Amino acid sequence: MSKFESQPSRGVDSAFIPHPSAFIPQTASLILLAAALLLSSCGFQLRGQASLPFDTLYISGSPQFAGQLTRTVRAGSQTRVTNNPQEARVTLEILGEQRERAILSLSSSGRVREITLNYRVSYRIYDQIKKEYVQNSEIALRRDLSYTDTDVVGKEHEEALLYRDMQSDAVQQMVRRLQATRLDS
Repeated sequence: MSKFESQPSRGVDSAFIPHPSAFIPQTASLILLAAALLLSSCGFQLRGQASLPFDTLYISGSPQFAGQLTRTVRAGSQTRVTNNPQEARVTLEILGEQRERAILSLSSSGRVREITLNYRVSYRIYDQIKKEYVQNSEIALRRDLSYTDTDVVGKEHEEALLYRDMQSDAVQQMVRRLQATRLDS
């Protein structure tokens, strides 16, 4: 008697049935493929390079804001940021940068519950002969913040993070506004 005859028949051989975990990578790749198709069909695309309508730019004004904007323009566009306004086709003058803090609401006992943070950047854009392309304009951002007396240090840190976030947001808005600037040749 051979060893094949001694074993009873079990119907389906268990060596051919895949374990349920074998389907997980296939399912995950199917979900990723579906997500990629949905994103491509909705028109989503990465931001990519900003195409500014001028080849050289001089930025003057608030050093902190101008420094971050300079890094963003250099990294995200073909426009060269110069250190000399005479070399630049246009000048972006940061007229002012303001950070304001105001009480938004009080508790019934008169303690501060919420504050609002405002961040404003005013600017203008002109060329070498002082012809203005964008007259005095402003980017204004606002964030609300809950406040508690028991965690003053933590709330100050959160406030600083919100101001930094608003500054980054203002820089991105400034780049988009620079892209939309129309230069009359």
